Amino acid sequence: MKNGLADVSFTVHGYTPGRFVLTQMAEFPFLGDAAEPMSVAFNRVAMKRPEILKEHEGVKVLAYFTHGPGIVFNTKRPVTKLEDLQGLKWRVGGGMVNEISKALSMNVTLKPAPESYELLSGGVMDGTLFPAESIEAFKLDKLIKHATVFPGGLYNTSFVFMMNQAKYDKLSPDEKKAVDAASGEVAARIIGRSWDKFDRRAYALMQANNVQVVKADAKLVADIKAKTSTLEQKWAKDAEAKGMKDAAKVLAEFRSEIAKQAK
Repeated sequence: MKNGLADVSFTVHGYTPGRFVLTQMAEFPFLGDAAEPMSVAFNRVAMKRPEILKEHEGVKVLAYFTHGPGIVFNTKRPVTKLEDLQGLKWRVGGGMVNEISKALSMNVTLKPAPESYELLSGGVMDGTLFPAESIEAFKLDKLIKHATVFPGGLYNTSFVFMMNQAKYDKLSPDEKKAVDAASGEVAARIIGRSWDKFDRRAYALMQANNVQVVKADAKLVADIKAKTSTLEQKWAKDAEAKGMKDAAKVLAEFRSEIAKQAK
């Protein structure tokens, strides 16, 4: 994107390890139950912070967004307690989900999402962490046998929608105006709403393929919270080292904005 091989694209922040710290605020457990409110809230909070923009130096940021709540999928057995997570091999996509998995003592391998079918069908991995829609997107509906869903999601993934800066700079004033009008919150809302639509469709697909869906009970949620609570404190410290003031307050503001958007 930066070197002009593409004009417009989007990416997962976690696919570039070590570069993006501040955007991990959108990846913690139990943030929200739908992509639209989370995406709009993330975009609102992130767009007004120059230190987040600085992490994206070299490209024109059009919008920030997230996918829907993260789910645990596997081919082996129901996951109803912490120990069930620990005895299987999992594919994760990087970023905060990797830290969450480590905190839960899961056996994880970092691999891009499109490799999931091959990894699961060949038995190299037993499961994967994904939002619901990925079951359809990566044709996993016939492979997956079990899904565990969590209130607010086990994790989330932050994305950036971006444009080559030189390409944007060459646009006419009217063209820039059109791009700007379709960027920011407008784009975040459209993407989030679309993601929610495909998440809903995926649940119907899971039902049709007899995927056993269980809801995490209060004990499992409490156990996960206990194991992952220090991640937020560590992130706040790392974020402040990268120039974000009062990082814990920013995270609280983000959560408050999600709640507001979800009403």
